[in-house]
Amino acid sequence: MGPEVVAEARRWIGTPYRHQAATRGAGCDCLGLVRGVWAVLLGNLPEPVPAYSPDWAEPQRQEVLLQAALRHLVPRPLTAAEPGDVLLFRMRAGAVAKHLAFQGEVGAHPTFIHSYSGHGVVENPLTRPWARRIVARFHFPERGA
Repeated sequence: MGPEVVAEARRWIGTPYRHQAATRGAGCDCLGLVRGVWAVLLGNLPEPVPAYSPDWAEPQRQEVLLQAALRHLVPRPLTAAEPGDVLLFRMRAGAVAKHLAFQGEVGAHPTFIHSYSGHGVVENPLTRPWARRIVARFHFPERGA
C-alpha cells in the first residue's frame, strides 16, 4: 500500500496549514494529512479525534500521538524505511512526539510529506536534522484488517 499512500499524500501538496483540519485543498495539520489519506485509502477513521492543542499535551508530558499510532498503525523498525511509512517526530530532545509525516522517497535522496505551520503540505528532503527527530515508524494496516 506504500505507493498508494505516497500518491495520495502528494495530492495534498499545496493544501494550506489549518490546525485540526483534514480537508484536501482547504486545510489540514499534520494529523489531518494522515487522517485524510487514511479516509481515502481505508475509509472511516478507527476512532473519533478529540479536540487538541498545538502543543499536543506537551505540558502534561503525555505521548498522545504515539499512543494513538500504536493503537491503529503497524509499527516498523526505524531503520527499515519504505515509501508510505508514517513517521512520528519529536521536535526537540525530551519533548513529546507531536509531528507526523509520510515517507516519500527512500535511498540516496529521501523525502517526507507533511503539513507544517506556515508552509502547508509540502514534500521536503529528509535531512539529517529531521531524520534524527524520528522516534517511530509505522505503516497503515492492510485493508479489511
